[in-house]
Amino acid sequence: MISGKKTVEMLDVIDSMFPDAEAELNHDNTFELTIAVLLSAQATDNHVNKVTKSLFKKYKTPEDYVAVPLEEVQDDIRTIGLFRNKAKNIQKLCRDLIDKFDGVVPDNYEDLVSLAGVGRKTANVVLSVAFDVPRIAVDTHVERVSKRLGIARYKDNVTQVEETLMKKIPEDRWSKAHHQLIFFGRYHCLARTPKCETCPLLDDCREGQKRMKRKLKEEK
Repeated sequence: MISGKKTVEMLDVIDSMFPDAEAELNHDNTFELTIAVLLSAQATDNHVNKVTKSLFKKYKTPEDYVAVPLEEVQDDIRTIGLFRNKAKNIQKLCRDLIDKFDGVVPDNYEDLVSLAGVGRKTANVVLSVAFDVPRIAVDTHVERVSKRLGIARYKDNVTQVEETLMKKIPEDRWSKAHHQLIFFGRYHCLARTPKCETCPLLDDCREGQKRMKRKLKEEK
């Protein structure tokens, strides 16, 4: 793995590429953000935004979601993967918000992860985006980029990747770095077709160098 110093140097380059990186899930408040992040598991932000455009017009509060049959919520999010399970979690989450938190999304990690459908990643995103708490949420983009660049080990699980990033990146950069790593993975270091040939980090990226060598061999 690369050092913390090299990690920050790479992050500085990514910062120059995506200085305005931020959450791309559309929302007007913390409750909508929580629902949107829950829906984003195994779904693109663009797809979620298409669904929530009408969803958030229909459901404004936790009470709105529990006031209708489960099947109705399922129909409203049917185009999103795992919609049955997600609809069930949304209603459970909303019931817990009403019964335990006066209808308000809690501002601490322990209470957030106690909600149905809210795991470590979702809690970290909500804390970072809604409450300005320094956090690094590891989604598929962050995990892929961290491992390709050698910041984390390929055998590391999601929690280990998160812990490694938190050790190597200064705390005051965690939240911004989270979004910038997502943008780098979403728009540059793509899963199947990374833009290695134009990557400013190619010289320090073993994965990229391997891919370029394979590409040269194939062209010969």
